[in-house]
Amino acid sequence: MPTIRQPAVADRFYPGDPVELGRMLDALLADSPASAASRPGTAPPKALIVPHAGYIYSGPIAATAYATLAPVHDQIHRVVLLGPSHRLPFMGLAATSADVFATPLGPVPIDRAAVERTLTLPQVRLLDAAHAQEHSLEVQLPFLQRVLDDFSLVPLVVGEAAPESVAEVLDLLWGGPETLILVSSDLTHYLDYRTAQRIDAATSEAIEALRPEAIGSDQACGRAPLNGLLTLARRRGLQAETLDRRNSGDTAGSRDQVVGYGAYAIH
Repeated sequence: MPTIRQPAVADRFYPGDPVELGRMLDALLADSPASAASRPGTAPPKALIVPHAGYIYSGPIAATAYATLAPVHDQIHRVVLLGPSHRLPFMGLAATSADVFATPLGPVPIDRAAVERTLTLPQVRLLDAAHAQEHSLEVQLPFLQRVLDDFSLVPLVVGEAAPESVAEVLDLLWGGPETLILVSSDLTHYLDYRTAQRIDAATSEAIEALRPEAIGSDQACGRAPLNGLLTLARRRGLQAETLDRRNSGDTAGSRDQVVGYGAYAIH
């Protein structure tokens, strides 16, 4: 019998009913503005950076990133998904022993062979407790199920880890056009609207310039996986593009204390 990681935040971060969830995703994707990354003749992204709050807050921004995958929906067969740990402090990166991650839209198979490859690196270990209640990875799965055809998943929760440690894992799994690298991260947390806009703009500039050293821990909750991706992207001579940048004050919250969200593509 396969080992299944069940949804932990359905009916909280996104609808638990599959019909309602499908309708919400379709509406978010349909409303997504066309970006340079999704125009005909533009190479599809090798990596995306997406937010991970409840869909009413960050869903419109996340959809802007996922809409860029439409031209390659049948070419991507593996997604390497990294997100920060919000509940369990630990060192390094946490792999899963599960065979399947379930969502209301159905099962997502885990690429066990790729997971086993990551476990050959000293900074990666099996730690199911890091995955059990973590939302940063889970909220990405329904979007992926809606925009891609058949794909498998390599899910990694990132604890305390240096950019080079994360970059080494990503380099091992980089692959070709069949592999998408996906980093889950929000930006600033609980600042007033104007301050959040200013700091998030600086973070976006650092992402576009592939300058992980300019992104502090208070600028992105997924700083560890984000900076690992930027480190490797710079080494490989890639380019980053901002697709969307807003905050909860723009979507579904007050402007007294906001959370920042950005969507970025790396080509």
